Amino acid sequence: MKDFDPATSFGPDVAARYDDEPRGDEDAAAGFLAGLLPGDAPDGSPAGALELAIGTGRVALPLAARGVRVDGIELSPDMVDVLRSRDGGADLRVVLGDMARETTGETYPLVFLVYNTIFNLLGQDEQVRCFENAARHLRPGGRFVVEAAVPSAWLPTDSYARPEQVETDAVTLDVCRYDPVTQHLVENHVRIAADGVRFAPIVCRLAWPSELDLMARLAGLRLEARYGGWHRQPYTGRDQHVSVYVRGRS
Repeated sequence: MKDFDPATSFGPDVAARYDDEPRGDEDAAAGFLAGLLPGDAPDGSPAGALELAIGTGRVALPLAARGVRVDGIELSPDMVDVLRSRDGGADLRVVLGDMARETTGETYPLVFLVYNTIFNLLGQDEQVRCFENAARHLRPGGRFVVEAAVPSAWLPTDSYARPEQVETDAVTLDVCRYDPVTQHLVENHVRIAADGVRFAPIVCRLAWPSELDLMARLAGLRLEARYGGWHRQPYTGRDQHVSVYVRGRS
């Protein structure tokens, strides 16, 4: 997509409406993640977790409400501004930067990356670096959780246009093209309404779970479990997966 820059794709307009349509599984995600954590530290401090691409706190805030200390790395200052405006958002430590390279300087028993965000890194090398960065932030025995869709859930054909919303005064179309060579899904959500036309472009590099497993191995992680969602339902190869990788103990 000409002129598309992932670094600026989550600007103020996107950040302002990012939480307008929550998926509804945020509490389930927080419960799943909290269940992977050990108890509080010997000094009584709460268990800690790191979210890569913490965004507006869609999952981090429900997790923090369960007594977990949550840190984050986030590329978009506009998304962080929205996070700070939400209840409890000002209490979370967030480092601005690239989730494949930036560090908080700490290690955690849990690192997580949700909502297909691994695909926002548009090259295989960048996705591998993200796994390596997650591993650097993990304590021995710690876990890295990745939630993403399987590519076939998004690709009924190589290209398509389909309605997402149909209202009396507006229509939103999802217009996509997939390049099997680069594995790039080039997508634009086009809203046509009485007050004008709005574009929401995004480019993702899709990857099957098997490719993510290899990235994990390159980073010194191994697959511990894979589920079909946050309720630990069986993984069927359709729709989404929640994959749990563990760092071996030294």
